[in-house]
Amino acid sequence: MADKPRFITPQGLAQVRAEYDALFRIERPKVVEVVSWAASLGDRSENADYLYGKKRLREIDRRLAHLARIMKSAKVVDPANQEDRRQVRFGAYVELADEEDNRRMLTIVGDDETDASAGRIGWSAPLARALIGARVGDERIVRLPAGEKSYEVMDIRYPEAG
Repeated sequence: MADKPRFITPQGLAQVRAEYDALFRIERPKVVEVVSWAASLGDRSENADYLYGKKRLREIDRRLAHLARIMKSAKVVDPANQEDRRQVRFGAYVELADEEDNRRMLTIVGDDETDASAGRIGWSAPLARALIGARVGDERIVRLPAGEKSYEVMDIRYPEAG
């Protein structure tokens, strides 16, 4: 991911920071305390609290490093400042209709803040790439693993500034 920009919304960056702070200030000190207590008991080879705690510490440290990389390379783009609100761009809320007129809402966000179940898709996903630049009424064909699918853009909205 080093070759493409790491765009993120202000809300996405806030979530990354919140997760980092929770892991660093709350979760990690608790696990360190458990590991220290377990180590004081003596034999560590069969001490489940010690072994699990060390494993959990490695997981936390890996996640902290990942979150730090995201924060360091993030380019914050506020969708509320989007000038041309008639086209689909980063941060847009888009209502789509497929061939059977099934409708769905999605938001185009940074790849580090995607959540398909909440309708947030990364800007580099095939569907998002197909929609970038579209206007209301435009039809876009998306190549998906299951085959091609056609979507019509029904509505485009952006968050309000302020």
